Amino acid sequence: MSAAKHPRVALFVTCLVDMFRPSVGFAAVKLLEEAGCVVDVPAGQTCCGQPAFNSGDRATARAIATRILDTFEAYDYVVAPSGSCGGMLKSHVPELFADDPMQAARANAFAAKTFELVSFLTDVRGMREVNASLAATATYHDSCSGLRELGIKRQPRALLKSVTGLSLTEMGDSEVCCGFGGTFCVKYSDISNKIVGKKAEDIAATGADLLLAGDMGCLMNMAGKLQREGYGERIKVRHVAEVLAGMTDGPPIGEADHGAEN
Repeated sequence: MSAAKHPRVALFVTCLVDMFRPSVGFAAVKLLEEAGCVVDVPAGQTCCGQPAFNSGDRATARAIATRILDTFEAYDYVVAPSGSCGGMLKSHVPELFADDPMQAARANAFAAKTFELVSFLTDVRGMREVNASLAATATYHDSCSGLRELGIKRQPRALLKSVTGLSLTEMGDSEVCCGFGGTFCVKYSDISNKIVGKKAEDIAATGADLLLAGDMGCLMNMAGKLQREGYGERIKVRHVAEVLAGMTDGPPIGEADHGAEN
């Protein structure tokens, strides 16, 4: 393994994992511990601030970011099982303090040690394989923030190839947005529904029986549409961390909740 032998890692759980899919958090802890990390889940953490940031409420976003810096400053790394939240923490928290040299230094140091889960496992800890098995044919959706802000594409595929019994088949336009986009799906619901409708067609066309991604917002959105279009019985939906950790005993996404509605 690269970097420190047993780094102290703080798991940034994310709101959607906390409220809708805690199993993703437990899977993340398992994977991080298998990568040799000492894992903590700071009780003082809250939202990453992205809804306020994207809505133009910089004052609220900055207040949230200040709390984040205070909460996570003592750790060697901060890891989030989400490209969206990871992108906010790594790319945009420093923007909020561009006019404050002292806080900017703290924010830049925080950003430098913050990573999305699977990229941290592969790029920082040097993980090349996992001890997991699942008999399924999966297809993978590249979430916008993870792909475009953090460069996450090869990392999940590399680890998924080591899952015994799992085969991967690529969907058409895997890099195209699913239509969720945080508040976008609320502000522009008709457009969002058209986008996720096309995404559901691309997923179904692969013949895969499992859809994977690294962001709960995207997964809930796609799971909801797959169910409404009649694909729900054939295509199950899970967070990539659950598969990599071998924690697939629970219900797929959308069967324990109703997913995001368009």
